[in-house]
Amino acid sequence: MVQVIAAHSLELHEVEAQFGLQQSTDPAFFLEWQGVEADLDERDRYWLDKAKSNFLSLIKYRLHEEVVKMSILAPLLAVSGLGTAPFVPKAEKQIEVTFPAQDSDNEDEIIRGRIDLLVLYRNLWVVTIETKPQQSDVLEALPQVLTYMMASPEKELPLFGLLTNGRHFIFVKLLKKTTPTYCLSELFTLFRQGNEMYQVTAILQYLGKLMMAVDWKSQKVSS
Repeated sequence: MVQVIAAHSLELHEVEAQFGLQQSTDPAFFLEWQGVEADLDERDRYWLDKAKSNFLSLIKYRLHEEVVKMSILAPLLAVSGLGTAPFVPKAEKQIEVTFPAQDSDNEDEIIRGRIDLLVLYRNLWVVTIETKPQQSDVLEALPQVLTYMMASPEKELPLFGLLTNGRHFIFVKLLKKTTPTYCLSELFTLFRQGNEMYQVTAILQYLGKLMMAVDWKSQKVSS
């Protein structure tokens, strides 16, 4: 018999234990989100400002996560360039991770779930995006996104994720070499002055350029 576990039902401590994951708090582990300058033209800023204004006008209502995808993720992907070729967005991609039973008395386990949005470049996951309804804590998406990133076939290069509930944004980096280790960025929010969607977009742009700079023969990032 096989025991199927829904990815959305797992808590963070369970995901860490199942995959042997460790969290790093060393800022040097996750440099990719730090110091990235937003280089956006007037049109890009207009659409991001419009997205922020539209979303904040709706926060008094209970919004489904599909509304978050439509109103926040769509402009982020469009402006960052991750919503067009050579990047390939895939919605609701199903993943499965199988854990064989340690002995005959136990059942095999399968963790099964669907990624809200996966952005692919060639065979590499550029970023895994997990959304939650706007009334949820953004970190509720962390166990799921780590599970999905661990399901990626990529073993050598870092993987990246974005968690959002529309109001808040956190990036996550995962490196599977030796002991799987992840690290979180600082929190970006729509509730500060200015528009922090500019910075979120700039980081997405940078991650896209980083993956396009990969030397596929040596599996190293070119300088």
